[in-house]
Amino acid sequence: MKLGAFSISLAVKDIHKSKAFYESLGFEKFAGDLEKNYLIMKNGDALVGLFQGMFDKNILTFNPGWDQNANLVEGFDDVRNIQKHLKNEGMTLATEADESTSGPASCVVVDPDGNPILIDQHV
Repeated sequence: MKLGAFSISLAVKDIHKSKAFYESLGFEKFAGDLEKNYLIMKNGDALVGLFQGMFDKNILTFNPGWDQNANLVEGFDDVRNIQKHLKNEGMTLATEADESTSGPASCVVVDPDGNPILIDQHV
């Protein structure tokens, strides 16, 4: 199963402080909009999303169809196929993609320790 690019999405209290902190670690803005309270920071292949006021917990994020530079990857596993696999493994999903659609969609599964894992397909 190909889950795509990996990042961690952090629920931050002050996006300006978080941006400065991650910049001091060598991260640079890769995407996002500070005025809309979210940034994607990048250092090499490491991606950290900073999100203020958008969710309560940190989230492990996978992007099927994207590499670490948000470039389209051919031959990726669609989120709906990943979702079917997870269900076949007996996992309960917190949110599901509509399996009758195609293109962008997402689903969320929660690990045994309560960590949400977002599979977020943008293509």
